[in-house]
Formats: sequence, C-alpha cells, structure tokens
Amino acid sequence: MAIRVGFGFPQAEYNQFPEAWIAEYTRDGLMIEDPVMRWAYRNQGAIRWSALFETDRAGIMGRAARHGLRYGLSVSCRDTDGAYRSFGSFARKDREFHDDEAAALGELLGRLHESSRPTGRLTMAEREALGLVRDGRLLKEIAAELGISQNAVKQRLKNARLKLNARNGSHAVSIAVKTGLI
Repeated sequence: MAIRVGFGFPQAEYNQFPEAWIAEYTRDGLMIEDPVMRWAYRNQGAIRWSALFETDRAGIMGRAARHGLRYGLSVSCRDTDGAYRSFGSFARKDREFHDDEAAALGELLGRLHESSRPTGRLTMAEREALGLVRDGRLLKEIAAELGISQNAVKQRLKNARLKLNARNGSHAVSIAVKTGLI
C-alpha cells in the first residue's frame, strides 16, 4: 500500500510481496508498464487484476503469478481535490477476492488515507520552528532567534510532530514541506 502519494512519493508504504518479486519488479522497471499501477493512478474504487489482463501488454501479471501472486485486487482513493491519493494492491494464490473482501480493503485504505492527512492546524509558532529546522538551524540557534528557551522550541516541535502524525522531527518537516504548511 502507498499512503498519501503526492507528486512522487508516498508518506508511507507497506510492501509485503515476496522479496524475489520485489527485486524482479524493481530491477526490470515494471511499474512503468504495470496495468495495476496505471489503474490505481487513474481511478478510485476497487478492481480485480483479472479485469486488467487485456491491458497487460508487458506480461507483468504472468510474471507476478510465478511468484504466487495469481489473483489480485487493486484499491485506490484520493482527496476530493485530487492532490493526494492512496492505493493498495493485494494478491493471493488460491482464488479471486470476494466483493466483501474488496469492500473491507477499500474501507481500510480509506481510513489509512484519512488518518494520515496532516491536520494543517499548526500554529504560526509551530510553523516558524519547523521552518527554521528545515533551514538547518540548531535548537539553540532557533531559541536565540525567536527569543525563547530551548525547551519552548522543543515543545513547539513536539506539538507540530503530533499534529502531523510524524514519526520524528525530520518527518514532521518533510510532511510540512510536502503539504505546503512551511
């Protein structure tokens, strides 16, 4: 799954496909020709891979099947403005996905997509502190420039990190830059 893909890269990615398939897919640059990826970038909802076989000119699905990925499902959703999307590709070797499984995976993806949305409700002080971190300033430099204690800077950065659902300070800066908050 790729969560909140903007122009290029997702905020989070979860890949549980077999290592050998990931290596082959990456080595051979299959994403460019992958009908599942094309569908995920252009659509919302869910589709079984079998519905995309006719558009698989590069034979990617046959290659995936050799790794046990015979039956697949792709789900995709995006923000109402279309700026960010999330998608997931799921596979199994024994049977097609049932409609209820497709619905459940679509709901899961939608929840992950929404829960990863930055709130955007950073205070001016939090945005200012993140901007100075982005510019490479040390805590003591930020504190001196803003006329506050280092602990106050740490608190602003911690608040921003929590509001942005970031793993750490650099991740918070990255999210804030990607989403135009700083």
